[in-house]
Amino acid sequence: MPKPPRRPFQPDHGRKSAAPKARAESTADRGWDPVAAWYDKLVGDAGSDYHRHVILPGTLELLAPRPGETVIDVCCGQGVLVKPLLEAGVGRVTGVDASPRLIEAARARHGADSRVSLQVADACRPGPWADGSADAATCLMAVHDVPDIAGLFSNIRSALKPGGRVVMVFMHPCFRIPKRTHWGFDNDQKIQFRRVDAYGSPEAIPVTTHPGRADSGATTFYHRPLADVLTAVGEAGLGVTACRELFSHRRSQGNGPFSRAEHKAAGEFPLFIALKAVRLTTR
Repeated sequence: MPKPPRRPFQPDHGRKSAAPKARAESTADRGWDPVAAWYDKLVGDAGSDYHRHVILPGTLELLAPRPGETVIDVCCGQGVLVKPLLEAGVGRVTGVDASPRLIEAARARHGADSRVSLQVADACRPGPWADGSADAATCLMAVHDVPDIAGLFSNIRSALKPGGRVVMVFMHPCFRIPKRTHWGFDNDQKIQFRRVDAYGSPEAIPVTTHPGRADSGATTFYHRPLADVLTAVGEAGLGVTACRELFSHRRSQGNGPFSRAEHKAAGEFPLFIALKAVRLTTR
């Protein structure tokens, strides 16, 4: 009897369960203003499904915010991390983002709180927000969306007190590259595998937010090999002290071979990577 055909590859951008796309931040396009309303609806007050179950818990675990601390959220978007930080007892939260519309959304949620300051600023360029007064910093789902990570990391360092720490969470550059990584199913071994078509070359990849729709917007995903990211972190004067690979919380509920394979693959191939680093006294 002939063997059944292998299950076709499924590009990430075509899967309903794909991780949420992150914001882009650059002075040229003023952030994600053209699709800010869509992103704000996706994330909402408490975060997307992945924010609530993976990104935010992973961030808070690594950051370990302390009562009374000053925290700056770089590329803060519509302020999804503000409430969890305040609930953890920090004394002040400053959020910066290049998108005026996302900062407007953040102010609508948190602007009345005297412990919160929100401002429009390009994180890739020096600014008064990076004044060395923050005990800690965060940068969620934005490292892969900025064109200049050297500038981003340098400014994060400048925002921190000596010895201050930062936690950055972004799409895993080894396994989650738009249009370059896909799911496949090996029918012989009954396993779901990850296919990587390209990795070693930095690349700017255009991403369409709503394929096939008239109101679709476009963003850019800046893929960089992990070694390039880590080198840029060190050259900026930040020393990595911890790393977590964050996996999807979603699991298949079925009992068939596809479901069992998807269930196992979800625990083998991480969605995101989280880095914790400290400001070094010398570069």
